[in-house]
Parts: sequence; structure tokens; C-alpha cells
Amino acid sequence: MLDLAKMAKRALFLVLLALGASSLVLAQTTGTGAWPTQKPIRLIAVFPPGGSVDQVARILAPALQSELKQNVIVENVGGASGVIGTSAMTRSDPDGYTFAVVFDTHGVNPSLKDKLPYDTIKDIAPVILVGTSPMVLVASKKSGITSFKQLVDLSKTGKQFSYGSIGIGSLGHLAMARLAKQAGFDWNHIPYRGGGPLMQDVLGGQVELAVGSEFLVKPHIESGGVIPLVITTAKRSPALPNVPTIAESGFPGFSAPAWWAVLAPGKTPPALVDAMNKALNKVLKNPTVAAKFKAQGIEIVGGPPETLRDFIGKQIAIWGKFVIENNIKETSQ
Repeated sequence: MLDLAKMAKRALFLVLLALGASSLVLAQTTGTGAWPTQKPIRLIAVFPPGGSVDQVARILAPALQSELKQNVIVENVGGASGVIGTSAMTRSDPDGYTFAVVFDTHGVNPSLKDKLPYDTIKDIAPVILVGTSPMVLVASKKSGITSFKQLVDLSKTGKQFSYGSIGIGSLGHLAMARLAKQAGFDWNHIPYRGGGPLMQDVLGGQVELAVGSEFLVKPHIESGGVIPLVITTAKRSPALPNVPTIAESGFPGFSAPAWWAVLAPGKTPPALVDAMNKALNKVLKNPTVAAKFKAQGIEIVGGPPETLRDFIGKQIAIWGKFVIENNIKETSQ
């Protein structure tokens, strides 16, 4: 007859042994102490302050700091559609103390840029897909545009409109370029270095239209600073239920969601990537964090690093093909 007490003790011993081995791996990969006890964690936001990447990073940071019992510092390293900040991350020590929050431009840059300062596969380790969100096409109050139908009707007469995005090759730019091509519009694209400068100009009337993530534009919609015209996802957003989709506004099948992710240097030990992934998954389930993202229209995804790896691969394939087929260059306007 089996001794249940001995079996229980052995099972407990094996669990404790596994936990000890995991802690030992983390300690060995970080040097003298178990991760993350040695120094603050650096979270690089690859766009300037004021944009959605910056906001996502600053929502994650305090909750992650509480979860890990370690300081988490957000550092904005903007420019080149996220390339400069991502490059800074890849050049950092792969010790589990530097990560980057990136935007959907990350999936386009390999096709858009002639030469990246890093290898998108070898030099980067995917950590977690934070979430996705609609992008919203908004109009400056000075533009005189109050609806998407009005914009379409005027565009069909040959009238040109200028729209801003967070940069050439950003998903906002590509979505509007795809729409303009499908409809035969002649729109002028004005690239910005980030969401903050973009929204400043549309609020001031320096640019007629702007396309940005719901996360970025929603506060300005609520304040009455801009007029929402249409969103880029297949379904309406619960956060903006009265704003129609492009698909239901005469362009069926149209869908182009924005997304955010956390990455690590490519040589970061898998044990550290997994540890950060688990911490971030817990953070994304935090009711306060979830409420903040929901209020800005971000649908949390989470999951293992493999989910992000597969997602980015698909984004590169879909939008990379569009960039190449339409000869979109960094110097395009």
C-alpha cells in the first residue's frame, strides 16, 4: 500500500527544487543576485513624450515596479519611426534590465528602411504583445470637415487634403495610403516624429486631418479639440461607439489596428525574458492597469513571447508587401 504522506513530501520537495533551480538560473544570468535586485529596470519608449507609446510605458511602469519590487524608469528615445529607440535597446546589455515599448511601426520598418542598425530577428527578443486598438481619423476644427462622408465627397471632386501621421511607414500612414489608393483620392501625407507633435498641429489647425491610435486621440475627442471621422478596425470601438468604421463607410473589408509590444535585446537569457513576460502578464491583469487601457480603447492581449513573435511576423508580411508593391519610401510625402 502506498504511503501517501511520503508521496506528498516527495512532491513538495520536487516543487521546491524546481523553484530553487529557477531562482538559481536568474541569479546566474544576472551576476551576483537574483533578478531584478541589482539595479533599476530601464523601459525605453521609442517615441517622444505625449504619444501613445509614451503613455503605454508610463501606465506599465508603476505597476511593474510594484510587481517586481524594483524601480522602473521610462526613458523616451524617439526618432526614425521607433528605430533610434529600438536600436538603443539592442545595444544595451542583455541582462534583463533594459526593455523597449514599441509601436506598430516596428512591423513596417524592415521593409521601409534601406538598412536598419539591427537585425529584427537576431538582435531582438519578443517579450509580450501588450494590446491592440483602432486608429482614428480625426479632423481639425479649422478644417471645416465634420464627417467622413463629407471628406469622401470632397475628395472625389479632386480636392486635396493633408493628413498627418506619426511617421512615414507608420500603420496610420499605410492605412490612409491604402484607403486613398482604393478610393482614388489624392491626399498629401505629412509625417511627424511622434503623436505629441502631431496632435499639437491638428489641434492648432496646421494640418487638416490626423490619423492616430484611439489611445492618442481619444482625450482630444472628449475635450472637443478634434472631430472623429472614422476608425480603422473591422468593428466599432466600445470607447467610441458613435464613430463608424471605414469598412461600414463604403470600403468593406478594411481593417488596420494599432498595436504595442515590449521587446528585449536579442541575447537576453530566455529565463529573464520569461520572468519579465510573467511579470507583465500579471500587470496587464491588474484592475487599475486594465481600466486605464480600456478607457483609452486598448484591448489587452498578453500571453507568452511566442504570441508576439508570430504576430510581428504576420505584420511584417502584410504591411511589408504593401510598402514594396506601392514603392513607399522614407522620403515620400
